Amino acid sequence: MSKEIGMPSGFKKIKDYMVDSISPLLDSKVVQILVLRQTHDYTVLRTEESRELNTVVVPENINSSTPVVKVAFLASKQKAVESRMFARLLRNVRDSKCYLKDALCMKCPRCVLFGAVNVRGGREYNLKHRIEYSTAYSIERYEDLLETLTFNAVDSVSQSTGQALGLTHNVKPLANFPSVVTLNSATWQEVALYIKTLLASKSYGAETRVKGDVRNTILGIVAGLEEVITPLEYSLEMAAIFEGDLEKTTHEILERYKDLCGSRANVAVLTVEETKALVEQVQDLPLDKSFVDSMYSQVDAFLKVAKQDPKKVTH
Repeated sequence: MSKEIGMPSGFKKIKDYMVDSISPLLDSKVVQILVLRQTHDYTVLRTEESRELNTVVVPENINSSTPVVKVAFLASKQKAVESRMFARLLRNVRDSKCYLKDALCMKCPRCVLFGAVNVRGGREYNLKHRIEYSTAYSIERYEDLLETLTFNAVDSVSQSTGQALGLTHNVKPLANFPSVVTLNSATWQEVALYIKTLLASKSYGAETRVKGDVRNTILGIVAGLEEVITPLEYSLEMAAIFEGDLEKTTHEILERYKDLCGSRANVAVLTVEETKALVEQVQDLPLDKSFVDSMYSQVDAFLKVAKQDPKKVTH
């Protein structure tokens, strides 16, 4: 823990499932953040050249095995945005020449949390990610979310539009994607900065110059010695009762899934009030030099160990 800045009290309940220092050897401590990603504009969630939206067939909800087609918010589309935002927030305080994808510095908090592959050749080490994403599935059905829009260009002289140039398949505004992000062997500073990143990230998918506004709302936090819930389980549970107090619903879901854990005595589920308090404390936490320097100090200590001969490392 950094000497310059103290851990906010909201982390107290889950402190046993975070680490004081980053190590090449990971333990099984995890913090899971349950978030609702809601589109606030037309959003293009695609990866194929066909320009079709990413879709998947899954059960209707946790109580119904009826197969339905839903929109898939791929893990890669979530991570790409948040990895860059994490780095941008750090760069506000401490300039870095690190950037995706061909100039990763291998020695900053972003590289150490999100992972980095050595592109310089030789026998340099790679950094394994300690943050995990999975595909998020829409609450609503694909047919209820699809909107096809045409686009064209205006002639500068005649001001006429002429023939349509093409079309795009879009997810409508107010589509809902329950999501779970898991941080492994993370320090409280890493969890805090990720929460800041999550709340600051607001543009996802393709064509973000004119589309892709998304609001992330944290609905629950759970920590333990294993992953408590998967994004598919969370999505199916939420699809069955997607109304009313979503924070309370999320807490009740986590309490049920806690009983399925292999080490359920070592699981801490934050209440609705505790989750809100932790998030508010993180929002009020200054992203200043002392905070960022404490993260870089942790990275420096980690790299000293990571570069040592494994036979000489003591644990």
